Amino acid sequence: MDKTAFFTMPSGLYVVSAAADGLRAGCIINTAVQVTSMPPRISVAVNKENVTSGVISSAKAFALTVIDQTADMLYIGNFGFRTSSDFDKFAKYETRETALGMPYVPEHAAALFSCRLIDTVDVGTHLLFIGEVEDAERLSGETPLTYDYYHKVLKGKTPPKASSYRLISDLSRTH
Repeated sequence: MDKTAFFTMPSGLYVVSAAADGLRAGCIINTAVQVTSMPPRISVAVNKENVTSGVISSAKAFALTVIDQTADMLYIGNFGFRTSSDFDKFAKYETRETALGMPYVPEHAAALFSCRLIDTVDVGTHLLFIGEVEDAERLSGETPLTYDYYHKVLKGKTPPKASSYRLISDLSRTH
């Protein structure tokens, strides 16, 4: 199997976040998809080991922001390479809440989706959270940040809990 074929599948970078039981959590994901338009629904894949996964399950809601190309590596590192269990990822940034009470950072965000959790599917290392979009908003006119741009222009690395990490680490062993 040529696993590099997966690299041709375009994906964006997103921050998915939630709050429950006094804990705010958020992480960067590269798997978010609009699955229906009526009713409007989005699915996001979050590693089971991420604190954010448990907080979404408890909150029964999540916020999803589309990261734009103004994001720098400090922002990406803040949400992508730290854990919410012992670090407040929202402390350095202006933080707002959706109508559902989910935290989000408007900086470096092209759009926001506020979702009520309607289903969870176990897909192996990740949970696929399906949310009904309660509200959506364009936050800027900036170009969304793609995973390809992150790797080629920003020279970003893939964290171990990313859905594509296993694929990349498998390739590095075979090449």
